[in-house]
Amino acid sequence: MKSSRRKFLSDSGKVVAAGLVAPLLPASVYGFSIGKKHAPSDEVRIALIGARGMGFGNLENALKQPGVTCVGLCDIDDSILSRRSADVEKIQGKAPVTYKDFRKLLEVKDLDAVIIGTPDHWHCLPMVEACMAGKDVYVEKPLGNSIAECDLMVKAARKYNRVVQVGQQQRSSPHFQEAIAFLHAGKIGTIRKVNVWGNFNYGVGPVAVPDGPVPAGVDYDRWLGPAPLRPFNQSRFHGSWRMFWDYGGGLLTDWGVHLLDVALWAKNITTLPRWVNATGGNYAYADHAHETFDTMGVQYQLDDFLIDWQHTAGNQTGPYGRSYGLAFVGNDATLVIDRDGWEVFPEWDNDKKAFKVPEMPKQAGSQGHEAHMKNFLASIKSRQDPACTIENGRLVAAYAHMGNISLRTQTRLEWDEAHQNFGKNKAANDLLHPTYRKPWVLPQI
Repeated sequence: MKSSRRKFLSDSGKVVAAGLVAPLLPASVYGFSIGKKHAPSDEVRIALIGARGMGFGNLENALKQPGVTCVGLCDIDDSILSRRSADVEKIQGKAPVTYKDFRKLLEVKDLDAVIIGTPDHWHCLPMVEACMAGKDVYVEKPLGNSIAECDLMVKAARKYNRVVQVGQQQRSSPHFQEAIAFLHAGKIGTIRKVNVWGNFNYGVGPVAVPDGPVPAGVDYDRWLGPAPLRPFNQSRFHGSWRMFWDYGGGLLTDWGVHLLDVALWAKNITTLPRWVNATGGNYAYADHAHETFDTMGVQYQLDDFLIDWQHTAGNQTGPYGRSYGLAFVGNDATLVIDRDGWEVFPEWDNDKKAFKVPEMPKQAGSQGHEAHMKNFLASIKSRQDPACTIENGRLVAAYAHMGNISLRTQTRLEWDEAHQNFGKNKAANDLLHPTYRKPWVLPQI
């Protein structure tokens, strides 16, 4: 590894100072050419960091496309590396090189791009160093596990002219695109409110178990990485880490990021809310392991409309017979959408004795996962911004983190755009940026 990149992760690296959270880049950066052109006929050589779950699904979608080869897999768990290496060999006829240290993978000179499918607390450092190493990046959502990390990731992507796609697949889903076009055309009238909800059983975490030994073949210290040192516990590991603040943000940063993104997209919002207020707590399932909230409501006040988030973990029902979704409330109708499709519920005009807008049948849903990856690969070659830009990923992650910060501090938050913090709210400001465990440091770009 080059000495400058070693310094990036060394103790001598500079830690981002408290309160110095970078603002969103201006909208003028959208659509700019990014770095060196990639010939359309060129092979795209790709690698995966974090191979257990969604990351491998993303890799599978990449390998469905012509001219894509997986040259490397990185994970801290030998059993996952072995299984996924065999899976890749079946797909492409050749096994990738395996790694347990992402920095070694990034030293591969002819590697074009990486997919980051790690736990949330491991999104920032591999993404930033990948940009520094000249690699393009597909990074899972939420962009980072703190607002400061997200800001740093935006800076890195733009400074090093990299294509970065954030895994908010609705941006590439045809039926979400159609519904957004319908809203933008004013077909339900003025949108005053968006109700968003996500009720899932997994939100309460697994049944709590005692601390235990680290499984064979797992580099647990590397899995913790910049997070605080804690004994190994299966309830905080594969599949359930996101219910603990050191590694994730619960349902709000998991499903909430997907859905809040669509709420912001409907009115092309590019700014943070005027204020955020959250209510709720952990009211059920005391025998389950989770720190994030099982019951939660968040209100986001914008200039001319309101976004309302609700979740009740452990339940699988919700409004309109959907466990998750969005309801855009307009003057003339309400549009309801999830991944299965969208439909319109017209308002009644008492004077005209007719619906204010025409009735329409339910529109079928579509999956955006493969399309989102295809968009990323096309952007690698065109050097244009992908469907979900790094700025967009930062914006919606910040909304989700702000909701959690409001409830964690039991305060209503007002964002100070000039100072990029929550004003005199020290407790909330302290949660803007993480404290990394040595020798890992949050770098300064």
